[in-house]
Amino acid sequence: MTNFAERLDLGDDGLRVAIKDVIDIAGLQTRCGSRALAGVPPAIANAAVVDRLLAAGCRIVGKTVLHELAFGVTGINNWAGTPVNPQYPDLIPGGSSSGSAAAVAAGDADFALGSDTGGSIRVPAVCCGVIGFKPSFGRVDRTGASPAATSLDCIGPLARQMETILCAMDMLDPTFVAEQGERWRIARLMVPADPAIDRAVDAALAASDLTCEPIEAPDMRAAFEAALTIINQETYAAFGHLLSSGLVDEDVAVRLKRAEDVSVDEVAAAERVRLVFRRSIDQLLERFDVLALPTLPIVPPRLDDVAADRAALSLTALVRPFNLSGHPALSLPIRTADGCPAGLQIVAKRGDDALLCAVGLYLERALSARFEGDSHHE
Repeated sequence: MTNFAERLDLGDDGLRVAIKDVIDIAGLQTRCGSRALAGVPPAIANAAVVDRLLAAGCRIVGKTVLHELAFGVTGINNWAGTPVNPQYPDLIPGGSSSGSAAAVAAGDADFALGSDTGGSIRVPAVCCGVIGFKPSFGRVDRTGASPAATSLDCIGPLARQMETILCAMDMLDPTFVAEQGERWRIARLMVPADPAIDRAVDAALAASDLTCEPIEAPDMRAAFEAALTIINQETYAAFGHLLSSGLVDEDVAVRLKRAEDVSVDEVAAAERVRLVFRRSIDQLLERFDVLALPTLPIVPPRLDDVAADRAALSLTALVRPFNLSGHPALSLPIRTADGCPAGLQIVAKRGDDALLCAVGLYLERALSARFEGDSHHE
């Protein structure tokens, strides 16, 4: 199973952590899953998040593989290796934080760090049946992460339990203070999704006994397109120079070449959409504590079915907008009626990461109680 680019044994005997290979560890190369970066010099210092985890007594067990240059959502990587999805081996592991999600799902780590620029924590979390958390933009220090310049990317944890997500955030963010509660106002955003996915989300929310009001979502399509424009521009600025090496794999190289054509006017238009969409989400979150919607609009595809289209960007239709807006977003694993993986995504105000995690913990416990009850009944 190819979850790790490199196995490690660093730190103390606390929680075992896997680190996505876009995050610096002193003395090791940060290759971002790319053959074009195979010869880069070792990092001279730890990323800020690595220092915080080591100071908290964690044991770093390895650097995980990813979709090359963190620029894809399937997790397929011909050079670094494609992880096998531990729970659903016929399906994609998701990207770009494929190895981080797979390592957690396989029990190789108690939690893992991923990075999320357009859903790259939440997508593989759904695919591999684990929890993925994208904090508010700027909440977790990205010093020592690649790319250095971004207006979208966040470092965050993946884990099997919400309690571990809370522990991870406590280590990663000195301002994070866990919250409690159980009477939240939830808006169920009505978005385009497969009916089986919608039913799974609604069943999960019903199990919580929380009051949910159906609300038409703001223009998710415009936000999705704007976020694509910005990620293309920023990724080309960071990695476009690698194209001349001829060592970037075809699927990522094609996207990078297209990204080169993004114009200043297109970026400016995308930034205007960002402001409008962010304002719309902020206004909803004045009326509600949390927004709820599917993480993915469809069931994760089979590996065989995406071989010719490794970008599979439509998977990010419901996650990418919240990178654009900067709001924290948490994906909890659920299943459709026929047992396929799906995700319940919840979103809170920018900076309300602790409240969001409290709701996530409550929902996790409600779902656990529901499944235990169903099992007992059977």
